[in-house]
Amino acid sequence: MNFRQIEAFRAVIISGTASRAAELMGVTQPAVSRLIGELEAAIGFPLFDRVKGRLVPTPEAEIFYRDVETSFRGLDRLRSTAARIRDFGSGHIRVASLAAAGSTVVPRAVRKFKESFPSAIVTLSIMTSASVRNHVVDGEFDLGLAADEVDLSGVEHQVFGSFPALCALPSGHPLSSKKVIHPRDFDGIDYVALSPEDRARLQFDKLCEDAGAKPNLVIETPFAITACALALEGVGAGIVNPLAVDGFAERGLILRPFEPAVYFKSYLLFRPDMQKARLVRAFVSALMEVRNMRHQVAVI
Repeated sequence: MNFRQIEAFRAVIISGTASRAAELMGVTQPAVSRLIGELEAAIGFPLFDRVKGRLVPTPEAEIFYRDVETSFRGLDRLRSTAARIRDFGSGHIRVASLAAAGSTVVPRAVRKFKESFPSAIVTLSIMTSASVRNHVVDGEFDLGLAADEVDLSGVEHQVFGSFPALCALPSGHPLSSKKVIHPRDFDGIDYVALSPEDRARLQFDKLCEDAGAKPNLVIETPFAITACALALEGVGAGIVNPLAVDGFAERGLILRPFEPAVYFKSYLLFRPDMQKARLVRAFVSALMEVRNMRHQVAVI
C-alpha cells in the first residue's frame, strides 16, 4: 500500500468515477483502475462494486475512507504550515509571560506583531515566572518573559527591563495623602505581599526591616495584578509592578511612588537558537517598542 494508491482511492470516492478521478490526478483512467486494483490486493478486501459502469464503494470502503480523509486533512494542515514557514518564518510563535506583563505589554506587542505578520499564529500563555522558564527550557515555548528570580542557567536570555515599583493603596487609605511612600510608612499597615521568592518583595522587606517598620502581612500572591485587585478592594497596601497597573487608577486604586526605589526586573528567555528565528526577532522588536512607548502611570 502506498500513497499514490490511497490518492487514487480518495479521488474515486470524491468524484464518483474512475475517469473523473483520473482528471483530478492528471493520469489516465487505466492508471487509476490499476492503482485501485493494487490497493485492494494490498489490503485484502474489495473497495468498489462495479454497477452499470460505476464504482460503488463497499461498506468496508466507506469505513476505510474515514481514516483516509483524516489523513488527508492532516496533509492539508502540513501544507498550510509549510506555506506559513515559507512566507513568515516558523508561521507559529509560542509565547509565555509572567502575569504582570501578560495583560498589558504582551497583548499590545501581539497587536503590533500582527500588523506585520497577519497570517502568523500566536499562542500566548500566562503563568508564573518559574513555569515560564521551565516551559521555555523544555522547548514548549519559543519565547518567555519572566521575572528575575528565575534560574537563568541553561537558557538563552536578555534583559527586558527594570521598572520601579509603585505603592498600591485603597481609596481613602491613610497613606493616600502622601506624595511619596517610604518604608517607615508601612509600620503597622495591612500589607498585601508578593510571593516570598519575589526579589522586589525581598528588597521591600529589607528596606522595612532597616527602617524598623513592621507591616501587618494579611495576604500573599504571586501576581502583581492580583495585588492591585486586592488593594482596590481595601484588603491592604502593597508594592506592585507598574506593568500590571493599567486601568486600576481609573477604577479607584491610588498609586504612589515608593522610595528608596524597589525594582521589578524582567528577562526575555529563548529556546536554543530561537533568537535567530524571524518571527521571534519580530516579536521581541514589538515587545521592545511597546516597552519604550509605555505610558507613564499617572500618580495622583
